[in-house]
Amino acid sequence: MVNHFRHYPRHAFSWKGAKGTYLLLDGHLRLKALQELERPTAPCLVSTDDDAFTYNDKVNRLSLIQEHRMIMKALEGGVSEKQIAEALDLDVRKIIQGKNLLEGLHPEVVQILKDKPITERALRILKQVKALRQIEMSQLMVSGNNYTFAYARALLVGTARDQLAKPEEPKRVKGLSAEEIARMEREMESLERDFRVFQDQFGQNTLHLGAAQRYLRRLLDNTKVKRFLQQRHPEILEELNDIAALESL
Repeated sequence: MVNHFRHYPRHAFSWKGAKGTYLLLDGHLRLKALQELERPTAPCLVSTDDDAFTYNDKVNRLSLIQEHRMIMKALEGGVSEKQIAEALDLDVRKIIQGKNLLEGLHPEVVQILKDKPITERALRILKQVKALRQIEMSQLMVSGNNYTFAYARALLVGTARDQLAKPEEPKRVKGLSAEEIARMEREMESLERDFRVFQDQFGQNTLHLGAAQRYLRRLLDNTKVKRFLQQRHPEILEELNDIAALESL
């Protein structure tokens, strides 16, 4: 999206398709007020994208998988691709091509990513690896809160050949030699192993820290202990108070 100044006569905002016209998604009352004030220009956001229900990602809160399920349910109910395309203002070819969106994905992967903002290109990357690796990659995406094509592609580059959907085909990455790809695979394997160890320890460490914080709060509630620290170790008391006051660890 880019910021533009546009002239807006009363007929300027209408359904897209006619030359020089736009579909107004939001700000109808502001537009009316500006027209009544006879203001000739106003700053606005103009989108050239055509791949969602609306151009406004603040309005369209459906994830790609939720969108797909909604469309498939409509198709199963007897609604044609053309009718859906017209209702959503999309190219009918997008509806037809999108019918196979989840083919090749493990059901657990679909469940993990069902409400995540993953892109169609990233989903295509997941289809290039075997089911177990699909699950691992989707979990890494959720843990890192990163669902982009670039991140999915990086995970693919770091995937061992025997985990690819077509291991017999050589892995080619523009700008990288076979030796560099092999080194990335080893480094990615080591990184993911360390990450899993961290995940396993995180819950236990959080539990221990929570118990320690509760004990610390009870300790500071003791008048004698608090007075002793104030007199002998005020700097330590200050740090302990900060820890006890934390709402989350």
